Amino acid sequence: MEIRKYQQSDCRTLAELFYHTVHTVNTKDYTEEQVNAWATGHVDLKQWDRSFQENYTLIAVENGIIAGFGDIDKTGYLDHLFVHADYQGKGIATAICDQLEQAVMGNITTHASITAKPFFEKRGYKVVKEQQVERQGVLLTNFVMELALNA
Repeated sequence: MEIRKYQQSDCRTLAELFYHTVHTVNTKDYTEEQVNAWATGHVDLKQWDRSFQENYTLIAVENGIIAGFGDIDKTGYLDHLFVHADYQGKGIATAICDQLEQAVMGNITTHASITAKPFFEKRGYKVVKEQQVERQGVLLTNFVMELALNA
């Protein structure tokens, strides 16, 4: 597996990976209505590209295929961490997260899905609060989690 920095040409593939992952992996914790609201299949690629370029964004490539991605901003907010359904459980999220966490100083915060919460707990993240977020008029549960570094 190779971990590399984001390139603009990755954007469409990341949007497709995001949609596919939410609609396969996250269906064990969210209803069909919720995953449809969360990942509609329509993203603003220009906005996504801008965000990925502003953040520190990493891509995991396995045998020439983008298998996962993640990004973190300068404040320590870990925004995305998604691994393709066919590559779950192979250490890809761990490899991406290891590098993202090293890229910032101070605490790291994420808004983890129900599905991702155990992954982050194993890494030492603590739940700050459970919250309901609204997407397309549908409520989804996630967790504000924090990893205290250099404490």
